[in-house]
Amino acid sequence: MSHVTTHVLDTALGRPAAGVQVVLEAADATRTRWSPIASGITDADGRITDLGPDRLSAGVHRLVFDTGRYFADTGRTGFYPEVTVAFDLTDEDAHHHVPLLLSPFGYSTYRGS
Repeated sequence: MSHVTTHVLDTALGRPAAGVQVVLEAADATRTRWSPIASGITDADGRITDLGPDRLSAGVHRLVFDTGRYFADTGRTGFYPEVTVAFDLTDEDAHHHVPLLLSPFGYSTYRGS
């Protein structure tokens, strides 16, 4: 399993958000440049379980969700064309799950298990 996984739920429709493109990136030491590490698309259950390597180094990483394309593909317009969730990976041995709860005009996230 990947060191980082995600799950996107469309709270407006009350179901998983399938087909959301997600990019995992790592920051440089100054957090001014980001390097893509991996990318994926959520499955029918809204999950990406094979995103990126099995192990990442400690540091600041982020997930960039292409919410604009997701809403367009589902015939809706959203306010946020993308959602970026940055997080500090401090425990190199722990699995990191970063869920996104999404609607056309808002979102929230948390550290999952």
